[in-house]
Amino acid sequence: SRPILDMSYSRHFLDFQGSSIPSSMKKLVVTKLSQNFREAVTLQRDSPVPLPGDGDLLVRNRFVGINASDINYSAGRYDASVKPPFDIGFEGVGEVVALGLSASADYTVGQAVAYVKAGSFAEYTVVPARQAVPLPSVKPEFLTLMVSGATAYLSLKELGDLSEGKKVLVTAAAGGTGQFAVQLAKKAKCHVIGTCSSDEKGGFLKSIGCDHTINYRTENVESVLRKDYPEGVDVVYESVGGKMFDLALNALAIKGRLIVIGFIAGYQNPTGLQPVKAELLPAKLLKKSASVRGFFLNHYLSDYKMALQHLLKMYERGDLVCEVDFGDMSPEGKFTGLESVFRAVDYMYMGKNIGKIVVELPHSVSSKL
Repeated sequence: SRPILDMSYSRHFLDFQGSSIPSSMKKLVVTKLSQNFREAVTLQRDSPVPLPGDGDLLVRNRFVGINASDINYSAGRYDASVKPPFDIGFEGVGEVVALGLSASADYTVGQAVAYVKAGSFAEYTVVPARQAVPLPSVKPEFLTLMVSGATAYLSLKELGDLSEGKKVLVTAAAGGTGQFAVQLAKKAKCHVIGTCSSDEKGGFLKSIGCDHTINYRTENVESVLRKDYPEGVDVVYESVGGKMFDLALNALAIKGRLIVIGFIAGYQNPTGLQPVKAELLPAKLLKKSASVRGFFLNHYLSDYKMALQHLLKMYERGDLVCEVDFGDMSPEGKFTGLESVFRAVDYMYMGKNIGKIVVELPHSVSSKL
């Protein structure tokens, strides 16, 4: 370890209370494009710890979030021009251990921050200060809001047109983002239906206010919707794709809206897609004056900070449950350390998680912070 009291380490470094930072670290890197995460990604054990520039923070990551789209990123589906090797991981929570001179106007060493930026699957990540979100403490619950919570909040606000009494169907409702769609629709006084894969998940959904849960492993979702909601549902928050998309589309009411926030059922396929009955789409939409809208968080970044502040306040007031799944119930136990990111991705695709999957990166550094 080398102490950052030595100003030669970087022109812009400030003295940060004698905390020491190692010169190398572990990180995950995409070394081959593939939707098979284990094939695509390599754990590098001796990468140099990056240096923050003038407007940057160096964040020691304590918790990193797993997202279904991690395997879209490792397959190169978001930007065809980017060639391996490249860093992976979308979001992290940790503390500032070093910072540039300009960044020190707003941040101090030891401060808890969260961020959304590629490269979080690493022990240390450089984050531009303007992209960081200051937090009251380093807690994994805050991580659930960064991508998953913000996606639910902004998509329902911008595209959902929620109002009292509307019927809202949330697919994969007990997952990282589904849990927020359920709660936010309930806050808008809607009637919420959630699909899930186990009775345990159904119990969790009821605990956060879901009015009607459907276990798709033991019940026929289409039959249940037809029987219990003969007039259809007004809004669908859809993240599964394939057959679930088809039956959600069929379940729409007159003037219903289906919001596509993902299609996890297809991500492990070479194309990233599962077939849907799209040739019938124009007729089905016309017949009901219905609509299908896509939502991608990156296109709504101008509203992102507002959404996050709103969600943080809700959580701090106790108005929002932010369920975290550390994989305690997984065969090899809790997700600890970057090595366990591979297991965590597998766990997500087995549909085992309740809430947001989070990996803890324990302190391996001697520090006075």
